[in-house]
Amino acid sequence: MPTLTAKRDYSIVRSLVRERAAIVLEPGKDYLIESRLDSVVRELGLSSIDDLLSRLRGTRYSVLHEKVVEVMTTNETSFFRDRIPFEIFANVLLPDVLARRDRDRVLSLWCGACSSGQEPYTIAILLRERFPELRHWRIRFFATDISPSMIARCRQGCYSEMEVRRGMPETLLTKYFRRCGTQWEVVDELKMMVTFQTMNLIGTWLSFPRLDFVFLRNVLIYFDLETKKMILRKVRSQLAPDGYLILGGTETIGNLDDGFERLDYRGISCYRVRT
Repeated sequence: MPTLTAKRDYSIVRSLVRERAAIVLEPGKDYLIESRLDSVVRELGLSSIDDLLSRLRGTRYSVLHEKVVEVMTTNETSFFRDRIPFEIFANVLLPDVLARRDRDRVLSLWCGACSSGQEPYTIAILLRERFPELRHWRIRFFATDISPSMIARCRQGCYSEMEVRRGMPETLLTKYFRRCGTQWEVVDELKMMVTFQTMNLIGTWLSFPRLDFVFLRNVLIYFDLETKKMILRKVRSQLAPDGYLILGGTETIGNLDDGFERLDYRGISCYRVRT
C-alpha cells in the first residue's frame, strides 16, 4: 500500500501572517499556503517547503519571514476591475465632490492595498480622460500597499500583455501606455500623478490630508472583526465629511461602524461619514 504523506503544520505561517498583516488564513486554505510557499522555495533555492518552515521556526523575524508575509497577501487585481464602480465614480461621485471643491481646487484621494497599481492608474486615467479641467487643480493622490515589491512595481508602471488586456480599452492603452519590449509602460504623466508608498493597514498610517475619496476595495474581507473596526475608525477620521469611501462589491460595513451612512448607486455601495 502507498505511504500517506503527513499533513504539514502551517501554524507558523498562519501566526506570522496574522501578526504582521492581520490577515486570517482560515482552515482549509492549505492549498493556497502551499502554492505560494512553493514560489518562495524556488526563488530562494531551498530544498523543500519543509526546509522553509524549519527556517521560519528556527530564527527570529528576518527577511525570510518578510518574504513569506509578502507572498501570502493577495495581489489579484486588474484595470477597470468590475467596471461599474468606476462608472459611478466618474459619473456621479466625482462630479459631486468637484462642485464642492471648485473654490479651493484641491482634490485628495487614497487607494489602500493598491497591489501592483492597476486601480490607482485606472483612476488616474479617468481623471485625465474625463476631467481635463483638473489639470489646473492640485491633485493629492496616494496609493499604498504592505508589499515593498508591489510598490516598486507600481512606481515602475510596467505591465505584461495579459495584464493590460484585462480590462484596458484599446484606445486608452495606446494613449496612456508605451511599448517597452514585451511590456507596456504607463506614461510619465500618470506616474507623476500618484504617490506610491509602503504602508501596513494595521501599523502606523501615513499622515494623509483630509481625503475626498478612499478606495479600500476587496481588502476588509481578509481581516478579522476587530481589525475591520479599527481600520474603519481610522478611515472615518481621515475622510472629509462630504467625501466617499468605496469598498469592493461583496463588502459591506454593516454593523461594523455606525459612523458611516450607506449610499446605493445601481447596486454599488459607497459610504459617507454620518452627520
